[in-house]
Formats: sequence, C-alpha cells, structure tokens
Amino acid sequence: MSAPLAPQNDFGLIFAWDEPVRRRLAITGFLFASLLLHALCFYAFQIIYPPAVALLPPPARVTVIAPNTAEERVLLRWLEAEDPALASTTQPSDQKPVSVPTVQHAPSYLTHQPVLKEAPPSTISPGIPSAHPPAPVEPLRMPIKTVTRIFPTVMSFSAELETVSAVQIPEMRFSASGREAPQAAQFHVAVGEKGDLRYCFLDNSSGDAALDAQARKYLTLSRFPVFRHPPPEARDGLVWGTATIEWGNDIVAPPPAATESVAP
Repeated sequence: MSAPLAPQNDFGLIFAWDEPVRRRLAITGFLFASLLLHALCFYAFQIIYPPAVALLPPPARVTVIAPNTAEERVLLRWLEAEDPALASTTQPSDQKPVSVPTVQHAPSYLTHQPVLKEAPPSTISPGIPSAHPPAPVEPLRMPIKTVTRIFPTVMSFSAELETVSAVQIPEMRFSASGREAPQAAQFHVAVGEKGDLRYCFLDNSSGDAALDAQARKYLTLSRFPVFRHPPPEARDGLVWGTATIEWGNDIVAPPPAATESVAP
C-alpha cells in the first residue's frame, strides 16, 4: 500500500503561506501592556512616591590665623616651636667646626718586640700523685647554734579553787616513758577546810600513764590556804574543782635504748 498524501491547499501547495495575523496581534498586545506597565511604574515612583531630595554638602571652610591679636600670635609661636620638621633638621650654628687631626695608627708590636717564654720540661715525675692536690681553700662554715626556748609545765585550777588564794605547788619535774607529745591532763579534785587535797580523780589522761601518776603525786603535795569562811559551793566541808596540767618542753625524755627495750 502506498503512503497517504499530505493535504493540499487551494493553490496546490503542501505548506500554508498565509499571513500570521494572530502572531502580529499577540506582539502588539505585549508591546501595549509593557507601555502601560511602564506608565504605571512611572506614576507610582515619580508622582505618588517622589524621590528624596539630596542635600548638598556644606561648603568647606578654611580658618586663617593671622597675627592680628595676642591670642593668635601666641598660637602661632606655639605651632612654630612644636613643628616636628624643625626638630628633625640640623640647625645652623655660629660656632666654628672643630677639625680633628688625623693620627696614624702605630701598632705596639712594631716598637716593642715581645720576649718568648721557654716551654716547661716534659719530664714526668715517677712519684705517687698526692691525694690532696692544691685547690682553692674552702671558707670555714660556722655551725649554726639553735637556741631552744623552754616552755615550763603549767598547772591551773578552776574558778572554784582560784578564788581561795594562792596555791603552794612544789617544784615539778616530770619524766616521760615515751617520746610522743603528751596531751593536757585534767583531774577532778576536792580540797578540805585545812587546805589539803582530799580526793583526786583522773578525768582526761595525757596518754602516758607515768606522767599521769607523777601529776597526781604533785597535786597531792600541793597546799591550799585554810578556809576561814567556806565558800557557798562547798559541800560537806569540801570544795570541788578541776586541775589542768599543760605540758611544756621541760619533760625529761627517756634514752633511746630504754624506749627500744620497752617497745614490743
């Protein structure tokens, strides 16, 4: 079968060569719409919203300082004195320049011939070298003496016993059984009407039984004044109070051998 033939126009041609009327109308419409849009934009931005008026900058002003008044003359003198160009340039001087004479250098080896020293003999001594070769002497250093300040052991009593009067305490000498620092010992004591110590109980130990026993012994040897008028806190003729012993560094420490033998 043969292919169908293309439709032909009235003039017997295959393509239609008529004038494009619709295309001309479309181009004319777009041009008219563009002109109308430009007119609307011009009306909106030039009439409704006019552009801002640009202000011109103020004219430049130049102030000329003339030496007409005293203030201006002082200002001109100050500017001339503070001019950095004058400080960096060399000012002419009225003094005559000093001419330095030209001195020719003369080395010392041309006028004085040095004397050469002879080298020491290269003989080796067969002897034994010294154990103490010559060396700079070291300065003697004096031993620093440390002075130990002694703080004695102090025995104090509570207010109930201090109101009586001065207490007679024998000279105290304590010997510790260890090398550890003891703590303050406190005793609960009772004093009779004749000033003797009737009761003595240990409240707080010092940590060393030997020191506690010695402190209790010195407390029993202490003497208080006789009560002429017993205080109101006295009960059954006894005044109860506390005695505190603050240990100092006057305690005799045991020798090292004794402490090692006692240690388990």
